[in-house]
Amino acid sequence: MAPANQTPRTRRHRSAVACQGCRQRKVRCSITVTGVPCVGCVQDGSQCVVNAKKGKTANQINHTGSSRASQSLPVTRRSNPIPEVSSLDPLSAAASRMGSEPATSRSVVADEASLPDNPEDEERNGLEIASAALGRPEKTGEVPFYAGGQTGPTSALDICFTEQSLPRHFLIPLHRTSLSEENKEFLRRKGVYTLPGRNACESLIEAYLLNVHPILPVIEADLLLSHHQTGQLERYNLLLLWSLFFVAVNFIPAHICEQEGFTSRRAMKYAMYSRAKCMYENGNERNKIVLLQASLLMGFWHSEIDEHAQPWYWTGSAISHCQILGLHRDPGTSTYNPHITDRQRALWRRLWWCCFFRDRWLGLTLGRPLRINLNDSDVPMPLVGDMLFDIESLGELGLADRLPSDMPRLSEYWVMLIEMSRQLGDVLVMNFQAARPRGTLDDVKKLEGDLLRCRLPDLYEGGLTRISKFYSNNVHLHYQALLITFYRPWGMESPDGIDPGTKEDWKERMRLKADHAASQTNEILDRLVQDGLIGLAGPMTPPLLVPAMQTHLLQCKCGDPLAKRIRLNKLEVCMLVMEELQKTYTVASVYRGIFTKAIQQVFPDYPDRAMHTSCPPASIPVSQAEEPARSLFNEGEVSGAGQIGESDFGVLDGDDLMAALMDASVFDFWQACNQV
Repeated sequence: MAPANQTPRTRRHRSAVACQGCRQRKVRCSITVTGVPCVGCVQDGSQCVVNAKKGKTANQINHTGSSRASQSLPVTRRSNPIPEVSSLDPLSAAASRMGSEPATSRSVVADEASLPDNPEDEERNGLEIASAALGRPEKTGEVPFYAGGQTGPTSALDICFTEQSLPRHFLIPLHRTSLSEENKEFLRRKGVYTLPGRNACESLIEAYLLNVHPILPVIEADLLLSHHQTGQLERYNLLLLWSLFFVAVNFIPAHICEQEGFTSRRAMKYAMYSRAKCMYENGNERNKIVLLQASLLMGFWHSEIDEHAQPWYWTGSAISHCQILGLHRDPGTSTYNPHITDRQRALWRRLWWCCFFRDRWLGLTLGRPLRINLNDSDVPMPLVGDMLFDIESLGELGLADRLPSDMPRLSEYWVMLIEMSRQLGDVLVMNFQAARPRGTLDDVKKLEGDLLRCRLPDLYEGGLTRISKFYSNNVHLHYQALLITFYRPWGMESPDGIDPGTKEDWKERMRLKADHAASQTNEILDRLVQDGLIGLAGPMTPPLLVPAMQTHLLQCKCGDPLAKRIRLNKLEVCMLVMEELQKTYTVASVYRGIFTKAIQQVFPDYPDRAMHTSCPPASIPVSQAEEPARSLFNEGEVSGAGQIGESDFGVLDGDDLMAALMDASVFDFWQACNQV
């Protein structure tokens, strides 16, 4: 007899609804949560079959789950009907949903009809891959396939051709699948098929091509413009369209958001992102190039709901697609494949180096490990021509004026950023890698020499357009952040091989060089503000200010009261720019809040009212050519410098503050402060 105080055991009942596979294995089935297919069948790669018995049928389960997940988004005023959508492999989509962060809405279930029918169909796919590898494809290849290295899936064919090597990159047919009516209805309710009005589409496309494409050339501009010019925008890939619309919202006039029924720019951004994400997860897109492009664009989404982890998540997805497709390898290394055009090769190089660019700078700004190891890659560095291949045909279509007139110069700036990103990777490995060997003095000198030889635009070049002037300064912002990242750690520690008698002088020189780079950052910001160019800043701009802000904060602990106030004034200039940027970018608000709290640790009397200031949405005209310079500072705004006490740095307490600083900082500047 059980003791009186023992809690009686609750009898467990098996769910009345389960697929055949889970019933046979006698395991719990997730069908009531995920719909068809269940998690177990996705992992096993088997067909998920549900018998209609008592209770709900499979269709009822899916419909109930979809209804539960549906979330109303603002609906635009004009609706362009979309005929049919083809997209991502349902098994891949379900697997990505299981490995991703919690979504804002549960994904619609995959079509059971689109699952592999039988072993014969699967074997036929293997025959198509082998035929394409041998250069004798039975059908026209549409999507890239990478056979891998010497241990890849087609390595068996190499045994038969010992005198010649087979290409590792080739094209295979794209097997499109159609969405069920139920899934189409789900996407329709989410607003995926409802495009913005004509004026809004025009504004979004123009804003994207002027402000985003020059620094992240992930799409083929001529295809987008030709669809738009011929009134067939609804036939352009919807996943890509919503993804680029989401990024372009940052640069359109505020009245466009109001015309589309949104109360703010952020509300419109959320709607565009939600539709892109919904299409990514549920649109059945099977072209991994499209998935790669969309992932790179959605990597600009920030939200406190997911602790601002989406840039890291989406960029990781893009890098994974890159490596699956073999874009990290030069398709001309082994045997030249004539079926792959020069245009495709240029696009692949662009996509690979865009992923590399995001990987390096996100590794810096988020303090995360680098995902791309260049020792695994042999892709040549990008050329200016790689940026221009898709705009050469625009002249024939009469659309050349839709892109910046100085696109060749902007392309050169992009190549400079990629070269700089390679140096950033070397700096992060030397200074911040967890298992790194201690650098020697020769290593530091060599890397410093490489950094000082970086190509940079001429800041005083005349005749530049507003776009070129902004991106010239943008390259210099990246460069100063790179220099600070390199110099600042060596202001607190010394490398091996240095003379003990000169160690302190050497560290002081490193501190001065980091301080000079931080001051240069302030000068660049001043130029952007005075020239009225701050409205062109993109989502990658706020993190570029953080290294300089950390350096200014570090120097606030040193010197007499006047020196501290001068340092704080420099920091407050960056804070004011962040205040302007936070009207559009969430990440700027996060950094501003963190630095406000950090400043209060050095100057306890520093006010925190700025943390509670409600910033109105910024109005950024699409046409920047005739825009007058706008004042960055609000009238009557008072600097906190006059309220600074001469208090020394206080002792930190509070786990929340430390966690916030560790998570959001470019690197751990709090530790640096305590070491001074």
